[in-house]
Amino acid sequence: MKIINNILVCYLFAIFVIFTSCSDWLDVQPRSQVEDKELFKTEAGFKEALSGVYSSMVSEKTYTKELSFGTIDVLAQEWDHFSSVDYTDIADFKYSATKPTTIISNIWATSYNSIANANNIINNIDEKQNVFSSLNYNIIKGEALALRAFLHFDLLRCFGVSYEQNPNMPAIPYCTELTYRVFPQLTVNLVAEKIEQDLLAAEKLLKADPIFTGEKITELNDNGYLMNRRVHLNYYAVKGLEARLYMWMHQYGKAKQCAQEIINSKVFKWSNGNDLAKGYDYSLAPEQLFALNVLTLSTLADTYFSEEKNSISFSLNSRTLSDFYDNNTDDYRYLYQYASGLKSEYVDYRYLTKFNESKIKEDPELASREEGASFYLNKIPLIRLSEIYLILSECQFRESGSGLEALNNLRIARNVAPLINEPADYYMELGKEYRREFIGEGQLFFFYKRLNSASIIRSDADMIGEKAYTFPIPVSETDASQRENNR
Repeated sequence: MKIINNILVCYLFAIFVIFTSCSDWLDVQPRSQVEDKELFKTEAGFKEALSGVYSSMVSEKTYTKELSFGTIDVLAQEWDHFSSVDYTDIADFKYSATKPTTIISNIWATSYNSIANANNIINNIDEKQNVFSSLNYNIIKGEALALRAFLHFDLLRCFGVSYEQNPNMPAIPYCTELTYRVFPQLTVNLVAEKIEQDLLAAEKLLKADPIFTGEKITELNDNGYLMNRRVHLNYYAVKGLEARLYMWMHQYGKAKQCAQEIINSKVFKWSNGNDLAKGYDYSLAPEQLFALNVLTLSTLADTYFSEEKNSISFSLNSRTLSDFYDNNTDDYRYLYQYASGLKSEYVDYRYLTKFNESKIKEDPELASREEGASFYLNKIPLIRLSEIYLILSECQFRESGSGLEALNNLRIARNVAPLINEPADYYMELGKEYRREFIGEGQLFFFYKRLNSASIIRSDADMIGEKAYTFPIPVSETDASQRENNR
């Protein structure tokens, strides 16, 4: 396991100065185990290390590009226009070509890098339980376990075949320690079981989470450390990830229970059309179970969703956009989540605005909002309420033959008329809703993969025959560790 071993060697000796910033934490050079022990002598050190895991996910190699609007959405045929240099081969599922090989290797290495950081916390925290005040031991360990599960699950969705295809197919290693030892390659179902184990352990610890208990946290409580829980893998985010995992594992009863618990909590609300229209709530903040805090989000939007940099930007044609939304021009997503090109040559282009900088600071009544401006700023959503309703809808459909109730909840929230009759092709309609909801967020491709669809909309590829749903494990990894074929 050459790449993982290199990461583990680096992080086994990596030391992070307790009071440095998260960016410094990620950039520091390997030093010694002695200094590593210094980091974990204090609660502040564990907090810093956890922040570092989240910061390592704010990478264009993963969640701020390739696993959101980049590679994964190109594979789902979401865009009409994108960088031809970077993504032409990806769009055609040619994973062995030069660019795809690099992108896939980076997803693998960067994700296992983050896992190594999470393991560093998990492997040190129990023996230092006495340094924690209040419930921070439970919270920090719970989040670290959840992060390890989250990262492994996305690796499984990329590098493991679906349950629908073969749950006994070799997939990926599940890394639980910072060690030189090479972790064995596990089958799809065994990886999923380990993810479930970590999530259930995290759920138990995170019952102390203020988002679950309802405790009001202010700056007076540990300098506000447990505020802003939605940019952490909180209790309900773990339940959302469990629902996502159980759908993958064909355990629809458990997925339904998780979805219902989240919805019944009433912690998460639908975004309202007024805030969308004013540009206050581009990322649908009230609906986010879990989001990454990305301080450079406006730069990302200017770079990848702008006619000024059209050669590397992602966009749709106006006709495509109308087709995506079934010509429902009153749909809030159609109305407020896209901007038209202004120059004559780009007037037909439509650029996603989900990552634009919120205009909430311009609100003269901001002081009356309990959440404050930061609630709407600098977020890339990773799990949202709408996905929970779509999961519930599918579970109800599989159970009773009708998924309209939950599906219509979403449609009504988006200002679209509810469906009166069950669609002739339920999964076609469900897939359309995944596209409308999650464009730019990287979920549609995994929806197709979970169902093992023989074809996908806007592509004539034989998805199963071409093994298009599963990335090959990087060559450096297979050469070093003699991994079995994962496709």
